[in-house]
Amino acid sequence: MRIVGGSARGRRLFGPSGAAMRPTADRVRQALFDVLGQRLDGGRVLDLYAGTGALGIEALSRGASSARLVDRAPRALDLCRANAEAIGFSDRVLVERLDLPRELGRMAHVPGFGPPFELAFADPPYAAGGELPAVIEWLASGALAPGGLALVEHDRRLELPRVSVGSRRLRQVDVRRFGDTLVTFYRADAE
Repeated sequence: MRIVGGSARGRRLFGPSGAAMRPTADRVRQALFDVLGQRLDGGRVLDLYAGTGALGIEALSRGASSARLVDRAPRALDLCRANAEAIGFSDRVLVERLDLPRELGRMAHVPGFGPPFELAFADPPYAAGGELPAVIEWLASGALAPGGLALVEHDRRLELPRVSVGSRRLRQVDVRRFGDTLVTFYRADAE
């Protein structure tokens, strides 16, 4: 695994051993960030189910100001910290352990690390895909900034809501397919 663009392009990331974690493939990450373009200048990023932290760290390489990497697994949190340090982004990364999605409401505001976030990623293990509607509703509760984007990676057989019902509505604006994986893009309504 490598950073595929931005200031840290080509730098290696530590990956998982075994099949317990399924990091987003480099080619998928490249395609997602090609769609995002230059939206990352100075934005705060949230990476839920962070695993290795590759999505959040990629966003930092491409101009995001900070990344909050959240996972419930101690091994994933160790990988996130190791990757942030290896790339030289430790000062711009906050690694946090939460039991997702149950403890999302416990996420505190941390100056510079949100919420609200301009960009959020959610890539749970496929077996936990049923948690995604709760994650989307939490993002719609004000965790995603007006006009912010959420990219939700999931199995193609899982149907996600087209519109959230939270205090700030999130609408599906795009869906991209990568084999058996879909990435659904949501945009938060502007205030």
